[in-house]
Amino acid sequence: MSVAQRLGAQEIRSVIATFRDLLMGHKEMINALNVYPVPDGDTGTNMSLTLESVCVELEGADGLDAVCKAISHGSLMGARGNSGVIMSQILRGLADTVRTECAAGTEDAQVWAKAFSVAAEAAYGAVQRPVEGTILTVVREVAEGATAAADTGADLVATLEAGQAQGHDALARTPEMLQVLKDAGVVDAGGQGLLLLVDALLHTIDGRVLPVAPTDFVRMSQTTTPSAPVTGGEKSIADLRYEVMFFLDASDDRIGEFRSAWADIGDSIVVVGGDGLWNCHIHSDDIGGCIEAGIAVGRPHKIRVTDLLEELEHMETLHDPNAPAVAEGEASIILNATEQSRCGVITVGVGEGIRAIFESLGATAMVLGGQTMNPPTELLLQAVNQVPADEVLLLPNNKNIIPVANQVNEHTHKIVRVVPTRSITEGFAALLEFDPEATVDDNAESMTAAASSIVAGEITQAVRDANSDAGPVTTGDYIGIGPAGITAVASDVVTATTDLIESLLDDGHELVTLIAGNDATEAGSSLIEAWLEENHPDLDIEVHQGEQPLYHYYLGIE
Repeated sequence: MSVAQRLGAQEIRSVIATFRDLLMGHKEMINALNVYPVPDGDTGTNMSLTLESVCVELEGADGLDAVCKAISHGSLMGARGNSGVIMSQILRGLADTVRTECAAGTEDAQVWAKAFSVAAEAAYGAVQRPVEGTILTVVREVAEGATAAADTGADLVATLEAGQAQGHDALARTPEMLQVLKDAGVVDAGGQGLLLLVDALLHTIDGRVLPVAPTDFVRMSQTTTPSAPVTGGEKSIADLRYEVMFFLDASDDRIGEFRSAWADIGDSIVVVGGDGLWNCHIHSDDIGGCIEAGIAVGRPHKIRVTDLLEELEHMETLHDPNAPAVAEGEASIILNATEQSRCGVITVGVGEGIRAIFESLGATAMVLGGQTMNPPTELLLQAVNQVPADEVLLLPNNKNIIPVANQVNEHTHKIVRVVPTRSITEGFAALLEFDPEATVDDNAESMTAAASSIVAGEITQAVRDANSDAGPVTTGDYIGIGPAGITAVASDVVTATTDLIESLLDDGHELVTLIAGNDATEAGSSLIEAWLEENHPDLDIEVHQGEQPLYHYYLGIE
């Protein structure tokens, strides 16, 4: 491409796609740098998922105006985590400036220098308490370098090169600005990810070779111990336990009031958006207060809450070299609790993500099993006898396992009740009603009612040709299975999933829960989320990593 050519709609689409691909390729390396202040969802993962949402929004956008609007809207709606929200504000600043300045006929070097300046200003403005040594510093210095070059008459390539050079210099200095980075011996993760955007720009404009992620990095939790939180006085941001995120429908003149309310109860505050729609992020110990502050000025929706302490402990366990190894297939019963309780819960399922979710909801143990691997009565009985409780609830999570579970009670001295869950998502709903201090019969009643309120589905690939109510099925097709059987058949997993969801929804539904399996991809999940946002904007969606085999997604609608 000629260096004098203006960046048009097609070139900008290419920049965004290349940036997304670079983030995906460098994701683990960027995640490995993520040490400040707590891992609120790894930086590389959050940034790459945010860009994936932008790419989805760009599908079908033609012309510079539509492309820039798609980048702005897609980044706002798809932002994940603190780093994703800040990146969304940077992209919005870039896109909005490019759109207006190009329409005014401004030269490209001046356009992009100003775009980075506006992006930096927007990023700083979105953060309640800006901290130097972060992505904010890097984007500001990219803008300063680019502006200085453009003001001397440099062309677009030279302008971006100047911004890139100053950005890399700023990134190298981030450990001098943040002690936690210096202690860990790393640079800022968000800044590292941002500079890949400049790489994508120079590759698209001038054919520059794209950087390749190094393979010799290690995760910081394996080699370093971050600085201890400040003790005494005000609570350190690293002590705040929960990450709360939601979209907020509120008039722009109420956002100052909202920011002030959040400033009193948390930190790491990022509020971005405008024209009545805001993407909000905070770390706090007061979940209710965070949400109530939103209610006071508007309508919060699509609320996500992450327990940062639990996530940190899980991450340390994953990367603890002294943790005991468990051979695949070694254990058919996994105990989650050893302390005696009045009432225990045994679930049936497979997949590390499924197990972790069940454990977080209070399950005492999980028996490995499900589709194609139904556990026998003997195994369920062994699990009942192992759990530290005299009263036990069994959640089969599969219609074929319910009759087997019903046999257990007569073979043990313990009191056993079966909650007849037919799917993993029914099991999740049932566990939300579990009270460890209630009797087994009271729990069975309330949990059965909760499970019955779920409309469950699952998506897998056909292993043979067949006929169905949804049409003929060919080996390899993706099929969506609901309570009435196969209701969706498609050649790709995203279409099969969205067709299944559409067939199961009615006007009374409010939430879709998607449990992604081993064969599901982040890109596919993002496309499904985008489809729901476009076609059913009033629905909330939760996506969890189940890591189950065979089934790309488990689905629950309530």
